[in-house]
Amino acid sequence: MSATDLVAKLTALLGNDVVRSDAVSLQAYSRDATPMFEGLPEVIVAPRNTAEVSKIVKFAHDTKTPIIARGAGSNLCAATVPLNGGIVMSMTNMNQILEVSKSEMIAIVQPGVTNLVLDQLVEKEGLRFVPDPGSRNVSTIGGNVATSAGGLRGLKYGTTRNYILGLEAVLGTGEVIRTGGRLVKDVAGYDVTRLLVGSEGTLAVFTEITVALAPRPEASKYGVAYFEDLAAAAAAVEKIITSGILPATLEFLDNTCLVAVEDFAHLGLDTKAGALLLFGDDGDLLSIEQSVNKMAEIAKASSGCRGVTLAADVAAAEALLYARRCSLPALARLSSLSILEDISVPRKAMAEVVKRIEAIGKSNGLRIGTFGHAGDGNLHPTIVLDKDNPREVAAAEKALAEIFALPLEFGGSITGEHGVGSAKLPYLEGKIGSANMQLQRNIKRVFDPAGILNPGRIGS
Repeated sequence: MSATDLVAKLTALLGNDVVRSDAVSLQAYSRDATPMFEGLPEVIVAPRNTAEVSKIVKFAHDTKTPIIARGAGSNLCAATVPLNGGIVMSMTNMNQILEVSKSEMIAIVQPGVTNLVLDQLVEKEGLRFVPDPGSRNVSTIGGNVATSAGGLRGLKYGTTRNYILGLEAVLGTGEVIRTGGRLVKDVAGYDVTRLLVGSEGTLAVFTEITVALAPRPEASKYGVAYFEDLAAAAAAVEKIITSGILPATLEFLDNTCLVAVEDFAHLGLDTKAGALLLFGDDGDLLSIEQSVNKMAEIAKASSGCRGVTLAADVAAAEALLYARRCSLPALARLSSLSILEDISVPRKAMAEVVKRIEAIGKSNGLRIGTFGHAGDGNLHPTIVLDKDNPREVAAAEKALAEIFALPLEFGGSITGEHGVGSAKLPYLEGKIGSANMQLQRNIKRVFDPAGILNPGRIGS
């Protein structure tokens, strides 16, 4: 079907208000936040309700047209780039918070609601939506669910997967299903909700999401410790965890990131340190005072520690958190292109893997800074390069292949929180094996028999 016919048929089905095909819109939806991936869609549709989503998906199924459901496009694995053209279905018109129940500690939302909006609304009830991805100001709940997004709170509180109770979803045939609900306990049948979370839009399109909320903590407190190298910081992390403390925040920056952040934000960080460890906790005042002070004492007593600073007030705490959150923009200033990736390894292997990443950078003539979640071993190696330099682009592609092979040596994973998308699909079978790959293809065929939902990703 030609693009002109596709636009005409969708307009007849839905009306002019829902369909866009102007050059500016098509270009805007040709990429997401992932560098080096781009594909031009043929049409953009922006449904307003579940019935319209069902119509669009059924049309795509009947005409064998590729369709990609997309939120804010802030993912970092090229999960929403229309590499096969077709339809991009923007879910941002479906942005209503349908219900908040304080007594049940749940909210029911449409997929286009952002993390920040939901969290700010439930704050009035003394609650919070716990998942905390780096792009929380713009990322949508639907996108969070599609990638099972992580964030800085993952060690203590878990990721998006732990906070999804139920879904309304449209299958690849256009059929609408409901999974789970508002119950904490429900083991009736297969756990389809958990299967759909993290499926990256390849099995169904989410139209309504029931999320679990948590009590908002009374207070939070943070500190920062500097170490001679990451091995010393990793040893301190191990001591903190084995001491019985489960921190809300336990993050690290290597020296490359530390220097870039200080140059960017001028926070007074120790740029001579080989690694920075950001630690913190939340809860009641007495408990966090005890846990944060104990973490500080453990860090001070650890070999290779250069010093520890505790935030004296909220402003100082925000500055420390900002140091971690601005790692990517700080690194991005170093050259014209930055490629932020994620891998996960056991905590004990973290220091060795970061050393290996540094070596990969040197052998390929690239600058790579690594930061991430020290408490759960989720690393974010970030390559900065000149996008107009073919040698550096080729070197970056080679380095990425070497980086994705690294965690498999240590019992780790090619992705901890960003997802597979198109960026990591070539490395997926190496992680999960051929039998599991075939199983995932079989599962996709059940949910999406025509293969029209986000083709070229998981299950393809």
